[in-house]
Amino acid sequence: MEDVLAQARPLEGRVAIVTGAAGYIGRATAALFAERGARVVCVVRKTADIGVLEAAIPDALVLQADVSKEEEVAGYVGETMGLLGRIDIFFNNAGIEGPQALIADYPAADFMRVMEVNVLGVFLGLKYVMPVMTGQGAGVIVNMGSIASSIGGARMSGYIASKHAVLGLTRSAALEAAPHGVRVNMIAPGFIDSRMLSDIATRLGGDAEGLVALVPDGRLGKPEEIARAVAFLASDESRYMNGTSLLLDGGLTVG
Repeated sequence: MEDVLAQARPLEGRVAIVTGAAGYIGRATAALFAERGARVVCVVRKTADIGVLEAAIPDALVLQADVSKEEEVAGYVGETMGLLGRIDIFFNNAGIEGPQALIADYPAADFMRVMEVNVLGVFLGLKYVMPVMTGQGAGVIVNMGSIASSIGGARMSGYIASKHAVLGLTRSAALEAAPHGVRVNMIAPGFIDSRMLSDIATRLGGDAEGLVALVPDGRLGKPEEIARAVAFLASDESRYMNGTSLLLDGGLTVG
């Protein structure tokens, strides 16, 4: 019976932080972490999202923070440590897409905001969580990348550049953390059925369903599928994976 319970709840007793927890993938992952036994800390930016997540994941601790502000990142890490005493899993997930525009027309302020959230936010999460984990001698970090971490895309220079940077941060952090028993990997989703994909498709003059024709598997991915991949990277089942990018795109980038 104990073996069965361990298989059903492989994250039992672990403390997991999920940033961007109000988004489709963040919420699905936080819920799955909780289902698998983790004590989950959800980080959200908007006050309105606090009650929604508390209702959706009753056992979760929901904290408000802007991941691009250093003092607020230090705050959610410090509060987690003060209340729960450790951090075993960190899903460094928060991100925005920014506008869709040619580089010549891309507002510099919007470009910098994408960098602040998607790059500085990931960096600050690493900066404050990694010392906790290296001090423990154990921990797993999963950064949110994208197929945009390894391909180009017209009218999406801010998002593309930011996700390329996340891959570089992942590789550097993995090398720094490995000697201390900490693993750092990246998840790289393709077209996932979500608010972000729908907004991007609309701004580019189409719709999310119109992108299905580009995917060899013939469908959009589901947030729950990404959540399961993140949970795999967070578990002991992936303990020999470090510094890697796990691609989930239905074959989109094969050709």
